[in-house]
Amino acid sequence: MNTPFPPVEFDAAIITKLSQSGPRYTSYPTADRFQGDFGYSQFLEAVAGLRMRRSRRPLSLYIHIPFCDTVCYYCGCNKIVTKDHSKAAVYLGYLKQEIDMQGRLFDGMGQIEQLHFGGGTPTYLSDRQMGDLMAHLHANFDFADDAHGEYSIEIDPRTVSVERVHSLRAQGFNRISLGVQDFDPDVQKAVNRIQPEAETRAVMDAARAAGYRSISIDLIYGLPKQTMASMTQTLDKVIDASPDRIALYNYAHLPHIFKPQRRIADADMPTPAVKLELLAMCIQRLCDAGYIYIGMDHFAKPDDELAVAQRQGRLQRNFQGYSTRAESELISCGVSAISAVGATYSQNEKTLDAYYAKLDDGVLPITRGIKMDNDDLLRRMVIGKLMCNFELSLSSIEQGFPIKFRQYFAAELQKLKAFEDDGLLTVDDEWISVTPKGRLLIRNICMVFDRYLGVAQDIAPQPLRYSKTI
Repeated sequence: MNTPFPPVEFDAAIITKLSQSGPRYTSYPTADRFQGDFGYSQFLEAVAGLRMRRSRRPLSLYIHIPFCDTVCYYCGCNKIVTKDHSKAAVYLGYLKQEIDMQGRLFDGMGQIEQLHFGGGTPTYLSDRQMGDLMAHLHANFDFADDAHGEYSIEIDPRTVSVERVHSLRAQGFNRISLGVQDFDPDVQKAVNRIQPEAETRAVMDAARAAGYRSISIDLIYGLPKQTMASMTQTLDKVIDASPDRIALYNYAHLPHIFKPQRRIADADMPTPAVKLELLAMCIQRLCDAGYIYIGMDHFAKPDDELAVAQRQGRLQRNFQGYSTRAESELISCGVSAISAVGATYSQNEKTLDAYYAKLDDGVLPITRGIKMDNDDLLRRMVIGKLMCNFELSLSSIEQGFPIKFRQYFAAELQKLKAFEDDGLLTVDDEWISVTPKGRLLIRNICMVFDRYLGVAQDIAPQPLRYSKTI
């Protein structure tokens, strides 16, 4: 595979017909299936297994900084809103302790080729704190050089000066992601995120001047006060700013789960019909502007590494979305962070007190996880290939697993016939191929292969971007 996909097709009738809730498949099994009996000792076993097999797969590192200065009403992230920056100093002490432990575990096992700082707001840390933390990471891990490594950070343009952008580049970051959401003043006021366009453009200009390899912008559709006219103006500004990547997220209004969303007036929310129109317009405008629809929420310029990786079949899904490093062990540090090591997933404690307590006891702060069996690994492969490549070679799966695909997945193939009838995919003797119309509904298609759906529904599933709650 080394050719671009045909343009995605938007079919409002099919999207409405297939509206339902389902996972985003940043992992399989999904995080709601992690078990409390998976902890520190099980993680150690997974790392020992890698060392015994002399694994030299590249390493990916995720660092979670949970703090924010102010609350954005739409946000559903695991965050701590405080202006007391002394809390960050305490957190950093414990975070470095966790980094020390992980560094010892993975010593000599491979280079870090990918680093991502997420949150919260990573730039809540001062310039000095960030420099100190990066130095600590480099002291504990072997990093690939700047030309080969992908080192990214999420920033809030409201909290970062031009000088800070240059400083972050000097500290080792070569990719930068900016939260924008919407440029319209009325929308910004409704979600408590006042962010002038000039401020954002100044940060982007500084990033280009500083030599970052990629600039990404996050947008959200379906926010309060958003209209077709206001979103058109926002897209005009975004396209003019010309970021390398764009993430276009659906706003899921769940005030019963996320307390800050209760400050958003229901009367200000766009109707489901308008929300679909907003999505259709955004996709059309971005594709017309030359961006490639990668999948789910992601767009990229044709020469961006994300688009290149997809054309070459090297794309993968992880907890940060789509990624160019398909064969990496993911080590995650910080409160609530999730690691993917060997055939396991493990998640850290979600509260600071619990996170600190485990580190005080000298153990990694893992609270739950899962060790995958062969069926999990098989289905993870199937779902991952479909999510990233929009096609699946049946013979490639049979080469990797001791199964006959049509026998093992007979029930699933039967269910896929309904999607075939709707023109969303084709199935022949060798391939499952998702059509341009089906790409927007890839989650629905992948759900067919999820054996956990419908079993022990004790945790509410995440809403699909096309669900009736839109």
